[in-house]
Amino acid sequence: MSTDHADVVRAYWAAAEARDWDAFAATLSPDVVYRVPQTREVVRGREAYLRFNTEFPGDWHVRVDRVLADAQGAMSRTTFTVGGEVMTGLCLFTMDEQGLVAEVEDWWPEPYERPADRAHLTELEG
Repeated sequence: MSTDHADVVRAYWAAAEARDWDAFAATLSPDVVYRVPQTREVVRGREAYLRFNTEFPGDWHVRVDRVLADAQGAMSRTTFTVGGEVMTGLCLFTMDEQGLVAEVEDWWPEPYERPADRAHLTELEG
């Protein structure tokens, strides 16, 4: 089932990027719950979550960098761009018994400078 979960998550992101809202809805449980812990936002239900996505502002794009899956769901790392801003998104997906997305927990980690007291232990990329 974990391979199927990864496929569902890839289909979810492909539909979002294509703005194919019917295909996007087909990946979602009717009772899907979307959470952004950092902002404390919660969206409940397929119709509300579709509206949240269709009305999301800006000319945004998403690229899937990696998907990991297990028997309960999947996790994705994406690169999200809107305007000139590029962000990394981490999403945790829980699937229902039909293999549809039942819960999404969306995290947007901000980059930060490494602490000076660790400089001798690490190297910097890029």
